[in-house]
Amino acid sequence: MDAFSPTPPEWTNTAVHAMAHHCPTCRATALEAQKVWLNRRSPVYGHDRKRKWQEFYHCGCGTAWWAWSTDRPPNEFADRQPIVSEFDDFLGHF
Repeated sequence: MDAFSPTPPEWTNTAVHAMAHHCPTCRATALEAQKVWLNRRSPVYGHDRKRKWQEFYHCGCGTAWWAWSTDRPPNEFADRQPIVSEFDDFLGHF
């Protein structure tokens, strides 16, 4: 199963909109989903002119749900600085 396939999988037909970014039935996170499909064919533009997509998840409990990409919780690693090695520094001189 390809999350970036242009054709939606059959299980997305029964997906419900989750207002919070987790399974509405068992509250499992998107990281715990068994299957994922991103509807990248139809982006929506918000009031801030940023694109957002529907992200579909099929949970282990059997529930298919979707949420907007902009509704994802903050990434716990977003504030970390990238690791730069001596090799990266060396390559930066070329």
